[in-house]
Amino acid sequence: MRTVLIIDDNPTVGEALSLLFSLRDIKTRVALTPQEGLALLKDGPVDLVVQDMNFTADTTSGAEGAELFRAIRAEQPDLPVILLTAWTRLEAAVELVKAGAADYLAKPWDDHRLLATVENLLELAESARDATRYRLERRKRREQLAGRYDLRGLVYASTAMERVVELACQVARADAPVLITGPNGAGKELIAGIVHANSAVKDGPFVAVNCGALPHDLVEAELFGAEAGAYTGATRMREGRFELAHGGTLFLDEIGNLPLASQVKLLRVLETGEFERLGSSRTRKVKVRLLSATNSKLAEMIVAGSFREDLYYRLNVIEVALPPLAERPDDIMPLAEHFLGGMARLSDEVRETLLAHAWPGNVRELKNAIERARLLCRDGLIVPADLNLPARRIAPGASNEPDREQIEAALKAASGVVSRAAQSLGLSRQALYRRLEKFGLTPPDA
Repeated sequence: MRTVLIIDDNPTVGEALSLLFSLRDIKTRVALTPQEGLALLKDGPVDLVVQDMNFTADTTSGAEGAELFRAIRAEQPDLPVILLTAWTRLEAAVELVKAGAADYLAKPWDDHRLLATVENLLELAESARDATRYRLERRKRREQLAGRYDLRGLVYASTAMERVVELACQVARADAPVLITGPNGAGKELIAGIVHANSAVKDGPFVAVNCGALPHDLVEAELFGAEAGAYTGATRMREGRFELAHGGTLFLDEIGNLPLASQVKLLRVLETGEFERLGSSRTRKVKVRLLSATNSKLAEMIVAGSFREDLYYRLNVIEVALPPLAERPDDIMPLAEHFLGGMARLSDEVRETLLAHAWPGNVRELKNAIERARLLCRDGLIVPADLNLPARRIAPGASNEPDREQIEAALKAASGVVSRAAQSLGLSRQALYRRLEKFGLTPPDA
């Protein structure tokens, strides 16, 4: 059953609130002093606190309430706290909301408004607990995967990447070609490395080739090798990547850039394991686990005639689809902290900016942005100016932050509950209060 702790030196207030909350099947515990309230907080589970701001008759500073709030936050940082104010200076309550209080309401309170606020916060708290439990379960699964497989230092927290990692580990032992699809900078080569590290040929070489970086007239020499004199400038014999990868894994990145003539020879190697060096008639045989990757839509290239359909089906025995970073926002902060390496700290504004950015360059863009910010920041604290990124994801024709009308509409839709309005706008409570000040808006209950 949901439980609210009421801390108020007026017994009548405690009785009235207990009666009000009982109408919604909310259990209450009542304390008349801050000391008693903190003791009850330690004595049993509490889902929310409603606390007075004044416990001394001869002062309206709210200092006692502020001290109690800080003690509650120190004991249970995630516990939502509603402040009740009568004579306290408004500024004191606003400062505590900026410090993490869920909301504040004036005495005498409006029953409907108070019940709506409490129930919304209880729902949010329950959702937060579910999310925490879910994160712990995911962390446990990640730890189990890391314990069973070599993940090559991969950093992730999202369920999308968890599915990718599970699939990569599952197919690693199969002696079949794997096609890794996904946008540039998303980490396709790292996934290929995981497949190799957990395969039957993990002790063999891992040879990576970026097909998009090879001149078309040298592709065959790079892949299959060449004899001395096979082409202008070939002064000595050279082994190709297939020979170098014998007994291990060959990873062909950006496979969509492979010329059609080379695609024919690649198909033959996949089917027979046989090839000839450029300028040689001797047939050689290799045993290679082939992995490939592309950011191109190969199906469309087949229709256009620039990619062989038979090669596509030979490469795509198993597909591992890697989502862009924008579709796995849970990975952004763990990756950012990993790239920082403990060399600097991120301000709250920077965290908001990182989570709001679209990351068209994916993990590579994030890594570069963090490394740049780490070099430019002062006193070890990274601020938005160090990132040189927009504050929020900007849709065509849209502003990069909520305007006055959006904020007013969000507060109205949330019945004035600041935390709920902030969530709908994709902001923290502190960020929403800063915008209220910016637009000269009066916070609810002011």
